[in-house]
Amino acid sequence: MRETNEEIGRSVDVCGVATNYHDLGDGPPVLLIHGSGPGVSAWANWRTVLPRLSERHRVLAPDVVGFGYTARPAHLAYSPQVWLDHLIGFLDALDVPKVSVVGNSFGGALALRLADAAPGRVDRLVLMGSVGVPFELTPGLDAVWGFEPSLEAMRDLLRVFTFDGSAVSDDLARLRLDAATRPGVHEAFASMFPEPRQRGVETLALPDDVIAALPHEALIVHGRDDRVIPMATSLRLLELIDRAQLHVFARCGHWVQIEQAERFTALLEDFLADRVSATAR
Repeated sequence: MRETNEEIGRSVDVCGVATNYHDLGDGPPVLLIHGSGPGVSAWANWRTVLPRLSERHRVLAPDVVGFGYTARPAHLAYSPQVWLDHLIGFLDALDVPKVSVVGNSFGGALALRLADAAPGRVDRLVLMGSVGVPFELTPGLDAVWGFEPSLEAMRDLLRVFTFDGSAVSDDLARLRLDAATRPGVHEAFASMFPEPRQRGVETLALPDDVIAALPHEALIVHGRDDRVIPMATSLRLLELIDRAQLHVFARCGHWVQIEQAERFTALLEDFLADRVSATAR
């Protein structure tokens, strides 16, 4: 019997792009937007969150165009606008008028753009280790975006993502390396954030006044020991977003949803519960 690949979910046509996504549960919809690590997919990013969150919500987790098992159109020039259009098209294709949005790292920058471009389609906003404001490129993010495939490089990168690097096994590194080197995957990834990679940080950032104008309730989450995205970015988002709160996990790196899976999901559920309760009344 052929082994099932859990990273492959359903498929929907989004403006001509065959889009891989996961659709679990019932209730108020939540859109999960993954980060930009090599070989990333929605399932790899959110597998620790999906089962529990889908007990009360309809959880939608797509592979953003260029990532995972979504198609990679030939000669597509990836940009924040391309990714934003793909996410809006995804919601349109599934006829979902409004969602709460959870963005991880790179996905946080896309969540902010979605909230700005279509504020009426976003209920609550969750930003985890988020990009979206200017900061000096860290060695960790430079290693992520400049990844060149090898088992050693993947092992080192997974250790950068985590607070306790000793938990990274060779089996996990091989699994992620296989995902990052499927045909066409690394070529697409390498085209997204070329040198000078500081430009990628600036391209994903939104102007302060745009962020400050967002009317949404926002939960900002960060690992205190994050070596990829500095915690100062979340502090700045807290300053800019009027209806925001910040939660920091100590002894935690960039992978809050994995290193602090149970506590993060409980925090996320509590934040979304206010809206669930209001809807129920």
